[in-house]
Amino acid sequence: MWIHLIMRIDDRKVETEEPLGPMVEASQPLISVVIPTRDRPPLAIRAVQSALRQTLNEIEVIVVIDGPDEPTQKVLQDIPDPRMRTILLPTPLGAGEARNVGVDQARGPWIAFLDDDDEWLPKKLEIQLERAKQSTWVFPIVSCRLIARNETGDLIWPRRFPTLKEHLSEYLFCQKGLFGGEGIIIPSTLLVPKEILVKVPFKKGLKRHHDIDWLLRASALSGVGIEFVPLFEPLTIWNMDWNRDRLSHHTDWRASLSWANENRDLFTSRAYASFVMIWVSLTAFQGRDWKAFWSLPLEAYRYGKIGLIEILAHLIIWMIPERWRRQWTIWFDRMPISRQKGWKVGNG
Repeated sequence: MWIHLIMRIDDRKVETEEPLGPMVEASQPLISVVIPTRDRPPLAIRAVQSALRQTLNEIEVIVVIDGPDEPTQKVLQDIPDPRMRTILLPTPLGAGEARNVGVDQARGPWIAFLDDDDEWLPKKLEIQLERAKQSTWVFPIVSCRLIARNETGDLIWPRRFPTLKEHLSEYLFCQKGLFGGEGIIIPSTLLVPKEILVKVPFKKGLKRHHDIDWLLRASALSGVGIEFVPLFEPLTIWNMDWNRDRLSHHTDWRASLSWANENRDLFTSRAYASFVMIWVSLTAFQGRDWKAFWSLPLEAYRYGKIGLIEILAHLIIWMIPERWRRQWTIWFDRMPISRQKGWKVGNG
């Protein structure tokens, strides 16, 4: 049996569901898992189950339903685990703000994000929490390798970890080769101290790049360091179903360019040029806006530092069919990956 509770968050009424009776007296969790979702009940169920199957038992799972969604609300009620609760937002806010609501209601000192279309392997949280405890940073943000799963099979990303003094923006955006999968940190890989998320919440109003925006701003704080679990084995499954409607598939390249331009202080000059010539260029190509083929290199040259890799990548995006590019990436990624030690970089 369940009871609906109404609470107010930032002047919005939010409906929550919690189990009645003694189950409410659950022990204090070590980690609060926040899962934003909307209109995808089967995916939400899969994500929740992968969180509840973690070998670390001292967790709570907070599912934030981003707007009216009775089917998802109904299927989640069939999960009897007292560690799970739901928050129903009256109107859609977007993934970033939905995560903020989940963080606000979290009881654990650590927050782990899980997108509703992704999954975790069973020991993900246990291994990451141990890594966090061993960290020398005051506020460690811990990530891990992932399985990038699509219709052609599985790839293990990132293929490399950053060097000790590499700026985070260059790790994320600057490629050392002509294939993707090098520098990747997605929300579903993160374990974050709640204190950092209180100080630096996800920015309101961003339709794209809210996760990267948060990561760059949070990592700039004093005492924050980003670490990878020093394992070759991945701990997260990133389900890259290109037939599904994902925010990252939207083709508003001007919004991406505007975000980068307004936040140039978060980039090195090389990272800015790479973001424009590769990330924004790819979005413009998907929207078939051929004017961007000429305008984006001019933007990158004006505010950034263009290298040969960026020029070649820009040309390949526009000149080589997408199916060929994907096949080349798959072929390259299935070459042996050198086993690397864990790394850490941040602000002391």
